[in-house]
Amino acid sequence: MSSNYKLVRLIRTPSSEVYMIWEADERVGQADIHYAEGLVHCTILLEQTLERQPIEALIAQLDDDVVSSYLPDFDREDFFVNVFSGEEILSYSDSDDDDDTQDD
Repeated sequence: MSSNYKLVRLIRTPSSEVYMIWEADERVGQADIHYAEGLVHCTILLEQTLERQPIEALIAQLDDDVVSSYLPDFDREDFFVNVFSGEEILSYSDSDDDDDTQDD
């Protein structure tokens, strides 16, 4: 089962990674991956409706391209994945320009 998703890493720490998931020029969602003592936990947030087979292909791609390079399946106890569907309603950053909200 293969997929053509582009995985773009946003952040990496010693125990976690966050990837944006793209298909061509459309953002599909985000994957948050956490590593802990032989266990890998992944939360996928989808912004598009996908059928089961493309979701399974995405999970396999994340395992092959990301997770297995950090912790191969023969070295881990389990790879847990939760998939959610939703939409981004707000993006916030401390570095956003707050000039519009300042009192004069």
